[in-house]
Amino acid sequence: MSAINTVSFFNVLRNANRILKNPLPFHHENFEKFGNIFRVSLGFRKSVIFTREAGFAKHMLQKQHRKYNKSGLQTKDLAKYIGEGLLTSSGEKWLKQRRLIQPAFHKKKLEILVITIKSVIEEELQNIVPNQGIDIYPLMSDLAFKIVAKSLFSYTDTGNTISRLQFITESAQKSLIKEIRQPYKRWWFHLTGKIKETFKLTQEARNILNTIIEDRKKSDQEYNDLLDMLLSSRYEDGTAMSNQQLIDEILILFTAGHETTSNALTFTFMLLAMHPQIQDKVYREVSLLDDHVDPMQEIMNFQYTKQCIEESMRLYPPVYFSDRVTIEDDQYKSLELPKDTTVLISFFEIHRHKSFWKNPKTFDPDRFDPNIDKKEYSDWYFPFGAGPRMCIGNNFAMYEMILTISSLIRKYKVSTDRTTIEIEPLITLKPKNAILKCTPR
Repeated sequence: MSAINTVSFFNVLRNANRILKNPLPFHHENFEKFGNIFRVSLGFRKSVIFTREAGFAKHMLQKQHRKYNKSGLQTKDLAKYIGEGLLTSSGEKWLKQRRLIQPAFHKKKLEILVITIKSVIEEELQNIVPNQGIDIYPLMSDLAFKIVAKSLFSYTDTGNTISRLQFITESAQKSLIKEIRQPYKRWWFHLTGKIKETFKLTQEARNILNTIIEDRKKSDQEYNDLLDMLLSSRYEDGTAMSNQQLIDEILILFTAGHETTSNALTFTFMLLAMHPQIQDKVYREVSLLDDHVDPMQEIMNFQYTKQCIEESMRLYPPVYFSDRVTIEDDQYKSLELPKDTTVLISFFEIHRHKSFWKNPKTFDPDRFDPNIDKKEYSDWYFPFGAGPRMCIGNNFAMYEMILTISSLIRKYKVSTDRTTIEIEPLITLKPKNAILKCTPR
């Protein structure tokens, strides 16, 4: 392997508490010190290469993707709690699942779901307490989870089932992040029963979902939701997905679908609250359409609203990193990458790199004006990843976010006393203390 600067294991241990709380400043210091590529020693002869070089990211995710797999962090650590679905599988299994599931997320299929999405948004926004400071994140989290639940299996339960699934999903993530950030304490997590406790919770979630699937199979009613689409899908040999595989995919959709969207929505609302002139421009756009317009028409018309989301996801990408492991020897420029090399891509750093973006820390939705050549930024903008493993739900998420922002901004002016946005980097980049005031218009 070519000689690259290395952050010692001693340095990692010395900064362990800081890294556990928020690793991004530590990463940034090392990028600024060592350049766009450096290595971090993890002890026991293990190391990870960190990069914020957009060309290297494209190389791994797109151009030479066949030479790379996702790391054990996703294929093993995450998979042990949420199963081997589209996000956590690799190789032939991933390709087989992707081909089966892709049609369910086709734009024509999503048009059927936008009415459902819109109805959940209208219902959830009634929970806003006007004229006082509220943390907008729990509201967005509940909204996004219910949208996934309703779109997935038309679930109308207002009792404990959806709340319980949400609690389990979030608990599993908290446990996993501790294991990932402190691998040297994994023995302690086993000894104290923390891992066993999380397994028990995730099995409860699987039992809940199995009941829902079995009830649907016995039902004669058509719902035109994602579960109907997945149940009717067939592999090339004519067989259907097993219940276990269906549950794996549903848990993936819950984990990836609700968390990332609620984060992006919260960051966008905070940015709009901190930039009232930009918010006014969104309001002028969304107030022009009649309330009775078809939701798909709303989505198509709200171009500036979409730009605000895109710019928010540049500054605060919910999927703020990705990782890959070489499955055969590879080379990027002069950097030799032997088989089993782990590389971590920092989308957070790429999205704020001064070589790629003018005034990178400024919230400027005009960067994404469709009249500007998209190629100008497409090589260093990764809100949904890139290449064959790009997020399958990117259109679903964008539709949901445009409708949520337009619905809320049409009814309320959002403001905040905060001058900075607090973040909590877990498996996804989460907002903290997102206190807003919603004043009726």
